[in-house]
Amino acid sequence: MALIEVGSCNVDLELRPIEPSWIIEGNPVSRSRVLSTSADGTAQTIIWYCTEGRFNWYYDIDETIMIMEGSIVLESEGMPPKRYGPGDVIFFRDGAHAKWHVEGHVKKIAFCRKTNPVMIGFLIRVVNKLKKIFTSTGERRPASLMGAG
Repeated sequence: MALIEVGSCNVDLELRPIEPSWIIEGNPVSRSRVLSTSADGTAQTIIWYCTEGRFNWYYDIDETIMIMEGSIVLESEGMPPKRYGPGDVIFFRDGAHAKWHVEGHVKKIAFCRKTNPVMIGFLIRVVNKLKKIFTSTGERRPASLMGAG
């Protein structure tokens, strides 16, 4: 497996129907393509496109999106309806529910991550800490976008 993968947002998308019971209005048609998947299978980068319509979406993962084309109006409990368009970034936590109103069409890139149970997350942090302790200080370590760990 290559350590660096390069992809394009201009790829053929596969039909991925929205759960019919979630559709509120219209006939939204969604298509997507997975661009990358992490080695452990817990994270993916996805391109997603949808035509006009209104629907519910229930999140069972953490998902960060950036809208590339089109616009949506999002609404959720405690959050009044708001329009989002190209360049806007939105984070949905595992367990979130949102009402989507796609105006015309929308294309987004999504960064999805399956969440771990609390104990698993704790064990992963312990293992990572132990790796740092036992890594020679003379060794070159990778930089992190999240800051020094």
